[in-house]
Amino acid sequence: MKRGVGMETSEKVYAGIDVSKAHLDLSVLPSEEARRFTNDGKGIKTLTDHLAGMGSVLVVLEATGGMELPVAGQLAVAGVEVVIVNPRQTRDFARATGKLAKTDALDAQILAHFGEAIKPPVRPLPDAALLELWGLATRRHQMMKMITAEHNRLAPAPERVKPQIKDHLLWLKRQVKELDKDLRDSIRSSPLWRAQEILLRSVPGVYYPVSCWRS
Repeated sequence: MKRGVGMETSEKVYAGIDVSKAHLDLSVLPSEEARRFTNDGKGIKTLTDHLAGMGSVLVVLEATGGMELPVAGQLAVAGVEVVIVNPRQTRDFARATGKLAKTDALDAQILAHFGEAIKPPVRPLPDAALLELWGLATRRHQMMKMITAEHNRLAPAPERVKPQIKDHLLWLKRQVKELDKDLRDSIRSSPLWRAQEILLRSVPGVYYPVSCWRS
């Protein structure tokens, strides 16, 4: 929607991201944009830059055992409003509104609709928490780039060098696991983490009327 001269506020955008091991499926309202990104450092950065350029946007992700944390951290560092919610909440929402997901893309649509309908409150991160999150996310991105570089060096390397590269890869991957744990602890102690917060409306299990869904 284009704004005329003198219009200072932009239309609120709601985005849902379904996170899987290999992919990040994005759904955006009201534009109904749907895109897929790779769930790696490059894909997360491309997705983050894309959402950061949308203006006023709220992103909803499900708590998926930690896979959601790298992208949530990058979005928060980029200044994008992001909320992590309990999967049970979104399943109840989908059931109540008659929109049960069957694919990753549909899961992302439900998350976007959930954000649009419920508008879960977003609390800004304190400066200290944001700096910590930025440091962890940045370092993780650096480590993943090093892992990719070492993998690329492995095949053409002389046989006497390959054990060194393999040892370095094992060390790098252990470091990434430690960073993931630190990132998880940082996010779960921050206002981004809403997995335990109940956002029910007055009638249990019904979050919003079916009319909130777009045809």
